[in-house]
Amino acid sequence: MKKYLIASDSDFNAVSRRITGMADDSAGEAGMADKLAATRAVVDAVRDRGDVAVAEFTEKFDRVKFAPDRFEVTASEIDAAIGRVDRGLLQALERAHANISEFHQKNLRQSWEETTPDGSVLGQRLTPIESVGLYVPGGTAFYPSSVLMNIVPARVAGVRDIVMVSPPSFEGSIHPLVLAGAKIAGASRVFRVGGAQAIAALAYGTATIPGVLKIAGPGNIYVTLAKRLVSGICDIDKEAGPSEVVVIADDNANPREVALELMAQAEHDEDARAMLVVLSESFAKRVLDTIEEEARQLPRATIIRKALDSQGEMYVVRTIDEAARLTNLIAPEHLSIQTENPRAVFDQIPNAGCAVLGGGTSVAVGDYYAGPNHILPTGRRARFSSPLTAEDFRKVTSVISFSKERMADVADDIMALANAEQLQAHARAIEIRR
Repeated sequence: MKKYLIASDSDFNAVSRRITGMADDSAGEAGMADKLAATRAVVDAVRDRGDVAVAEFTEKFDRVKFAPDRFEVTASEIDAAIGRVDRGLLQALERAHANISEFHQKNLRQSWEETTPDGSVLGQRLTPIESVGLYVPGGTAFYPSSVLMNIVPARVAGVRDIVMVSPPSFEGSIHPLVLAGAKIAGASRVFRVGGAQAIAALAYGTATIPGVLKIAGPGNIYVTLAKRLVSGICDIDKEAGPSEVVVIADDNANPREVALELMAQAEHDEDARAMLVVLSESFAKRVLDTIEEEARQLPRATIIRKALDSQGEMYVVRTIDEAARLTNLIAPEHLSIQTENPRAVFDQIPNAGCAVLGGGTSVAVGDYYAGPNHILPTGRRARFSSPLTAEDFRKVTSVISFSKERMADVADDIMALANAEQLQAHARAIEIRR
């Protein structure tokens, strides 16, 4: 892990400049341009050639060859796959589904209308988006938790058609647990396609894969770039980057609990960012020693070490307040506060996707089970963005109905504003209703 010792205000300012992106990253931008060009080629091919292009790219990138009539996972295939899932795992999925559903139900806003004494009406009508496509990472890995986190908010919102896509394994299948999650959560249709080609298919529609009005769900950089490219064709959710966590810990924290929070994010992939903010170098050393001890017991130790070596960061600050200021600049996806008074620290950090308070609770509780969504803003987007909720799958229509009396009362004001903007037809439309 890279270590940053903040011993003065100038040290803090230097670290702040680095965090807020003042350092030159032209090399990274050049690499991104290459990825964007490659993604555009895939998206354009699917737009122009439909299923044929999807099949070609599935064979090229996923090393699976099958005809378009095999893209969709049938109901009988789903039922057969679920039959191979351990009953205890199914029950765990069902309980997680119940928690996630209950949480997202509480998040729903209601349509409303207000009628004034003169009979005028103002309000908002909230309705679900009719169709959405939900991307679930897959291939060599499988994430049934992401299935629930994608589908449940859309189902709670009332979306009619929920189309799930997920990359196939080398055998051409989707993991049974992922299919179980899709059925439990209520997917309308499931397709074994992934990558940029799946995003393009959802946006433009093919003979086999239906086009949708919104695409959501995390994926790799090519999935993210594809979503960006089709954002004018349909709506998309927030862009998702590598997984992130900041752990703020004082010297009273449990080093093992701190270490495992960092490792839990680092095991996602080598680009995951695990950041530790502490008050002393001695406590930081205890955490690092514990990481090495725990890593010896874990099958993904190589990934964890590579992620921590290349992306891990450790900040030794002077005070807890400074830890909060620094973390607020980072605006992390996940925040674990393991201090004597975590609530007081949390109150100073408005910029975080999900905050877990106290060492007794792990970020993994939210990743799988508690109810809040684990699809969170990354890359400092927590400064202006939020976790995925049911509201992301609904839209608002404003409602206005003025009585004749109210129109007469406000006509002069509206006509004055319209004429000031030199929009005389607007003014005339009001004038005839006075």
